[in-house]
Amino acid sequence: MGIDELLADKREEILAIAAQHGAYNVRVFGSVARGEARADSDIDFLVEMGENRSSWFPVGLILDLEDLLGRKVDVATDGGLKDRIRERVLKEAVSL
Repeated sequence: MGIDELLADKREEILAIAAQHGAYNVRVFGSVARGEARADSDIDFLVEMGENRSSWFPVGLILDLEDLLGRKVDVATDGGLKDRIRERVLKEAVSL
């Protein structure tokens, strides 16, 4: 199963896990969003954080998503993006 199919198949579970950690507006960016992902590519998620953020954020969210998806995951927040990459990431980010 390719990454796109994996994300489509697990979409509701991904959103539920994100919500458990206080995250919403879940998007993918990087090679997955650009359609350049390889079989061994990680999945880069961009999220916004609500007031009910898990005390384990982002580690708990990353671990839960890695367990669900069976591959390496990175999580970034809109506010945590470095200025030099912010515009590019926000432009290429695709809603889950």
